[in-house]
Amino acid sequence: MIEDPARIEYRGKMLEVARGTTVEQLMKIHPHEEDNQIVAAVINNRVVSLHARILRSGTVEPVPVRSHHGARIYRRHVTMMLYEAFHRLYPRAHIWVGQAISEGYYFEVNGVEVDDELLGEIKREMKTLVAKKDPFVFYRTPVEEARRLFARKGESVKRMVLDRWPSSHVGIMSLGNTVDFCLGPVAPHAGYFGKFELFKLGGDFVLQFPNLLRQDIVRNEGPQPKLYQTHKEARDWSRRLGVAHVADLNNACVDGSIREIIKVVEGLHEKRISDIADLIVSNRDRKLVFVSGPSSAGKTTFAKRISIQLKVAGIRPTALSLDNYYVDRNQTPRDDSGEFDFEALEAIDLERFNRDLRSILDGQEVLTPAYNFQSGKRANRDKWIPIKLHDDQVLIIEGIHGLNDALAPAIPASEKFRIYINALNPLAIDEHNRLHTSDTRLIRRLVRDRHYRGYSAAQTIKIWQSVRRGERRHIFPFQESADVIFDTSLIYEFSVLKIFAERYLLEVPRTSPSFAEAYRLREFLSMFIPVMPGDVPQTSLMREFIGGSSFSY
Repeated sequence: MIEDPARIEYRGKMLEVARGTTVEQLMKIHPHEEDNQIVAAVINNRVVSLHARILRSGTVEPVPVRSHHGARIYRRHVTMMLYEAFHRLYPRAHIWVGQAISEGYYFEVNGVEVDDELLGEIKREMKTLVAKKDPFVFYRTPVEEARRLFARKGESVKRMVLDRWPSSHVGIMSLGNTVDFCLGPVAPHAGYFGKFELFKLGGDFVLQFPNLLRQDIVRNEGPQPKLYQTHKEARDWSRRLGVAHVADLNNACVDGSIREIIKVVEGLHEKRISDIADLIVSNRDRKLVFVSGPSSAGKTTFAKRISIQLKVAGIRPTALSLDNYYVDRNQTPRDDSGEFDFEALEAIDLERFNRDLRSILDGQEVLTPAYNFQSGKRANRDKWIPIKLHDDQVLIIEGIHGLNDALAPAIPASEKFRIYINALNPLAIDEHNRLHTSDTRLIRRLVRDRHYRGYSAAQTIKIWQSVRRGERRHIFPFQESADVIFDTSLIYEFSVLKIFAERYLLEVPRTSPSFAEAYRLREFLSMFIPVMPGDVPQTSLMREFIGGSSFSY
């Protein structure tokens, strides 16, 4: 008889366990055939390590490696395995993590040449970690002790991050001689993480992760040189600005130089948008300008700002929204879960869209449709928009399918100028821990949804994985077909978004399925020092999400 037990639901059964029992102990008491694939658990809607203790009644859900949470854990642990293998082989060399590319992350190396032989050696060493099931170790330590630890290891950037750490203790995880911040649940050992690939990209290399649901390696349109070049330029620029890591940004927020940084960052945006406008002008035979990008990349504000720059150059842009060509709601295709798939290409009336485009390019005036999102049907004809393209005009078409040739197969590529935008964010936590580009967009979206669309943070988080599936299927495979890639991220934006996002994330109830992700985002935002938005210009892309824009949306 257990005195004062915790009553939990575990694998469909109601159990009584002693308070303080770890998830690992629970799994041993109640074994399951899939236990060898479990890398973490969700206790009462919070993702935790298997060594976490069950302290109160509720639910305990195992996290298999083939799951959303499991995939995030997989990427983080394989990356740490890479660092351990690299430093075992090349202790005098240095390695820095870059952004997401080709279904993985790219890495910069200094002190050794990247070639196939080097990558083969690293891969074999990583496989040794897998075969031996080398353990990952977690512990919590006072911040001052962690600072001394990283100082001894020469990890000056990690030490700087801890200068403004939001609590008195910090989680640490290690694998062999590699020690790092613990930024999520810790799996027991390296044996879970045997699927990965390494390949050369420019002077760097890519660590490629498996698609955990299909158990294969999927390269997103190969090495993606255009996206790689955009990442490299953004990172080099952030280094020149002196804001390459979170600690740099926090220091600027404290000493007041953030105001100048905001001005410079916004000035860079304006210059690059102006450069893109010049490219459009120099390609006057391309009358159609497609602007594509994932959710909350900032497509609407970008389209408005590129229009201004085109007007400066003597071009009168006119806009056509792909959203107005949605089929009626009852004709919209459905996804695997039976929900309407608004991001499918088949959700667009392709026949009418292509017919209208061809007529517009032929110089005809076309009455283009409008869509009523409340009724889910095309609006009455008195709401439709006439468009006639003159010699001094271009047509800007904003929509997620703009890079897909199947959207407008009747129009030759020679008449299209295609722009891909995304919040690529070169800022990193330190040399070994990146910021996820999808987190930038998720935080933007939940602030905007809460401000303007009546959706709570819990609702935005709930649909986010569906949005991401649509992006992976309909947007990301076509990135390399763009004529131009534009990074819409603003290196200061987390410090501004934090003011709004933290408040909205606190509204997510602990009982909500969205709580685990909301908690993770709150932990992430806790690293940033907030900045009031007063210095953000009214024309800034950031205003699309936080409000106060001089543009109408």
